[in-house]
Amino acid sequence: MKLIPELVAAAPAIGAIRRDIHAHPELCFQEQRTADVVAAQLTRWGIPIHRGMGTTGVVGIVKAGTSDRAMGLRADMDALPMQEFNTFAHASQRPGKMHACGHDGHTAMLLAAAQQFAKQANFDGTVYLIFQPAEEGGGGAREMIKDGLFAQFPMEAVFGMHNWPGAEVGNFAVSAGPVMASSNEFKVTIRGKGGHAAMPHNGLDPVPVACQMVQAFQTIISRNKKPIDAGVISVTMIHAGEATNVIPDSCELQGTVRTFSIEVLDMIEQRMGEIAKHTAAAFGMECSFEFVRNYPPTINSAKEAEFARKVMVSIVGAENVGTQEPTMGAEDFAYMLMAKPGCYAFIANGDGAHREMGHGGGPCMLHNPSYDFNDSLIPLGATYWVKLAEAWLA
Repeated sequence: MKLIPELVAAAPAIGAIRRDIHAHPELCFQEQRTADVVAAQLTRWGIPIHRGMGTTGVVGIVKAGTSDRAMGLRADMDALPMQEFNTFAHASQRPGKMHACGHDGHTAMLLAAAQQFAKQANFDGTVYLIFQPAEEGGGGAREMIKDGLFAQFPMEAVFGMHNWPGAEVGNFAVSAGPVMASSNEFKVTIRGKGGHAAMPHNGLDPVPVACQMVQAFQTIISRNKKPIDAGVISVTMIHAGEATNVIPDSCELQGTVRTFSIEVLDMIEQRMGEIAKHTAAAFGMECSFEFVRNYPPTINSAKEAEFARKVMVSIVGAENVGTQEPTMGAEDFAYMLMAKPGCYAFIANGDGAHREMGHGGGPCMLHNPSYDFNDSLIPLGATYWVKLAEAWLA
């Protein structure tokens, strides 16, 4: 690997900042302490900042040369509402809150790059360092854009990166096109007529109707969608009844829908609504159908993905830059990619050997109570950010 020596030397100090952030996790739109840490470091290095965008967001502004060209680098800052199982010194000090997705590490890698930019900015233009709140369900990227992120800080393209457990450290993955799915929720409430379970003919039982709907929804995936298009409908909750001998008045279905395209999502939403309405009607009942769109699909633009790949190859070699396997997980960086060209890449987090064991073998996947970011990624991820900016604004 061709790492920047100054970043290797600075990695222990940046790692200490990362562990401090890990020990003090904050949920979406509550990242006040984390934002304070980021702002203090950027200010210490002489980097001008803008605060408060998207509630707790921080934007660092690094200018060099005379060009008006600009690009953005983004890291997320928020944690998850879950209990940490780790017992190492930097484990969460806040019950029920944990950095289980590595946003503490993403923040650290971008801080390391910022420190290097402050020492030596080998480019002509502006790099905007975007420290974003509320990726975990809050849509912080959307809120920063609403608050004028791209209007106040015009940029040609924006880049993001997420650690990915399981692959050996020193590897990247990047691809053009969809790399993460849209995230959507639905709720169907079937209204029947309750009664004695021993005399079902006197009521309207919504439970069999719900069973029919669950089965019928899957025909959308198998019969309405092109086989080569990806889509998932998962009914994850069914709520009905309070007693074994009583037919309930209503039954509620809830779940999630994931797709890689808006066109497939539009079709699924329409067909689910039609199936729910007409299935209920076929049994003499009515229902309500609610569909909430959370995050759109994350779609990398071809030019920026190929540019990022070439930078990665220059650092770790072509054999260590793989193709992103699209995942049905969702990411609110999608909002930034809807507004600007850009690329969202993966950086390998290792097999889990960097953390304490005892909570299960293997790579310790994201959103796992024994997850921890691998600090050996800090100089590598920061080298990528620096080299990417230098190449883009050459």
